[in-house]
Amino acid sequence: MEWNLDDGRPIWPQIKERLMAEIAAGRFPMGEPFPTVRELAEDAKVNRNTMQRALSELEAEGLVITNRTAGRTVTTDRDLIRSVRGRIAKEKIETLVAEMESLGISAAEVIGIISRMKGEVPAADDKEKGESDR
Repeated sequence: MEWNLDDGRPIWPQIKERLMAEIAAGRFPMGEPFPTVRELAEDAKVNRNTMQRALSELEAEGLVITNRTAGRTVTTDRDLIRSVRGRIAKEKIETLVAEMESLGISAAEVIGIISRMKGEVPAADDKEKGESDR
């Protein structure tokens, strides 16, 4: 996993956010064993205590469950995972809209751009071109 941690922010919240996103995306399947602190710390190239703090936060939110004999597993609470996925999506959309508005692009224009990128609606130029070809 590529971590891309930002030296300008505390590391453990970045790790928590990244692992939360990975769980929400299903890259760590529900009910499956979760990697150990040691494995994750080595992969991210961080101190084990830093990784432990991030994992403790994930446990507090219920995304990861610790069983003393079996280690950690990912929650099987689908509603919790959906909720986390929605929260992450909302934060990313708010950031995108704020960045676009700083460029003078409205939220409605952002929606139009995204729709065109996904091929869901024709661009205004395409509509005009089609009408002038008639």
